[in-house]
Amino acid sequence: MTTYQITPAFVEGDVLVPSSKSMGHRMCICAGLAGNNCIVDNIAISRDIEATNRCLAGLGVDVKPVPSLHRGRTAFRYSWNHRFPSDPVTADCGESGSTLRFFIPLGALCNVPFTFAGHGKLVSRPLQPYYDIFTRQELRYRTAANGQLPLTVAGRLKPDDYVLPGDVSSQFISGLLFALPLLEGDSTLEILPPLESASYIELTLESLRMFGIDIKRTDPLHYEIPGRQTYCAPSERVQVEGDWSQAAFWLVAGAIGSREGLSCCGLSEASLQGDIAILKILRAMGADITMQDDTCTVMPSRLHGCEIDAADCPDLVPVLSAAAALAEGTTHIVNAGRLRIKECDRLAAMHSELIKLGADITEEPEGLIIKGKPEGLTGGAAVDAWNDHRIAMSMAVAALACKEPVTLTGGESVSKSYPEFWNDYASVGGKAEAGN
Repeated sequence: MTTYQITPAFVEGDVLVPSSKSMGHRMCICAGLAGNNCIVDNIAISRDIEATNRCLAGLGVDVKPVPSLHRGRTAFRYSWNHRFPSDPVTADCGESGSTLRFFIPLGALCNVPFTFAGHGKLVSRPLQPYYDIFTRQELRYRTAANGQLPLTVAGRLKPDDYVLPGDVSSQFISGLLFALPLLEGDSTLEILPPLESASYIELTLESLRMFGIDIKRTDPLHYEIPGRQTYCAPSERVQVEGDWSQAAFWLVAGAIGSREGLSCCGLSEASLQGDIAILKILRAMGADITMQDDTCTVMPSRLHGCEIDAADCPDLVPVLSAAAALAEGTTHIVNAGRLRIKECDRLAAMHSELIKLGADITEEPEGLIIKGKPEGLTGGAAVDAWNDHRIAMSMAVAALACKEPVTLTGGESVSKSYPEFWNDYASVGGKAEAGN
């Protein structure tokens, strides 16, 4: 593991925000299933996107890197003959929960054994909603002990009236929405309330519409999905928009660790990404944020505590915990229990590591109570990233406003979603020296 020695510093300037990983997954899948030589451009490459491309290759899609029209970004061309593999397949999903849950229903279209492997915490991420479907439809599947990866599924999904719980993960819903239009008959999908992370389903529906897939939503919990559909690319080259979940790290950094402000470029204020909620939440905490064209600028701000409902923006919790630790008053983060089954237990991680920096934080089953210290955290401690990219980046942001240097172990975990994070950190004045 790589250790970073982080010296408190002021950050300012501009950051070109990585493209949305959430939209990147979805657009790559749709382009792959379209198969008509569509190029997906403006991809900020990460291990998770690489995992999605490996799974597309497992389905028989030809994935080739091509020159991007955007400096420092990646583009891929996808072509496919619309034939699923005839031999058994093994696909490595890395540590990407999105990749795994999006592709399990697609793998179950192949009618040959399709094995999903994974690493880290992904091996034990819950998949029971899919197992229940396989059992009901009499599809053969096998797992390692306790339902863990590797998972092998054989047989083919059938048109059906599908029912999924809405409070486990929207990724199960999205996975079925990708696969069911390709069946030979029509299906319905009913979501049992409460529905969480609804914004991620909106991203899936937007991607499907873009690629010509018709899904009728009679209400937020019921979908009618005609079968025998064909994915079709809207143009030869499509662009992935900027990522609000990654912008959140810089917006918090600018609010708590800047003298002249920090700007995030490449964003859309009309985005359907759930993590655009960072604007509303930081403004509610007193942050001075403005948006002009595709650039969001935050000025140094004296933040104050508030209640944060994380039900639809769970990925924001780690960095908002860092913001709350430096805000005036008390912040209560609620409806965040699902963070315990992410790459790590993110509630436990932020509680453990922020306390080491001098924060006043209490862990609850479904959230955190944080009493802020606007004068700054003490720092002068060694903290761990818990092998989680969002914990690593959040601790790097918190370290900006510490009184003493911070040693972060596991900072290389940012490569899961944001490999250029440490370069961007340095480009705006952050001081982090990598060691062994």
